[in-house]
Amino acid sequence: MVDLVRSHGGQAEAGWWSKIQAHSLGWVAARDADGLLVGFVNVAWDGGDHAFLIDTKTRGSYQHRGIATAVVRLAAARARAAGCEWLHVDFTPELRAFYFDACGFRPTDAGLIHLPSTRGE
Repeated sequence: MVDLVRSHGGQAEAGWWSKIQAHSLGWVAARDADGLLVGFVNVAWDGGDHAFLIDTKTRGSYQHRGIATAVVRLAAARARAAGCEWLHVDFTPELRAFYFDACGFRPTDAGLIHLPSTRGE
């Protein structure tokens, strides 16, 4: 996973997996023919009917081949099968076409507070 994160310029955090695993409904991984991890998405869960996509990643040299679309679609299908009613995702503006066009998400009103910026206000 560390190698996958670094493959597209991300900063891997030691111990990340052990922190998030207990909060996950599941995850989807994609591997190439040699077993190399080339795609990943974590499905976080509120324990009820809301699931959340977190950490969608595709290895840099494997991008634009439909891998991320496939892992997101499988994650959605698995969340649906687990009884979730809603699948949420946050993303940066440059990923809008990917999530809306390729993956079928729709725009919605949402709110966000950047907690470190508020200093308890």
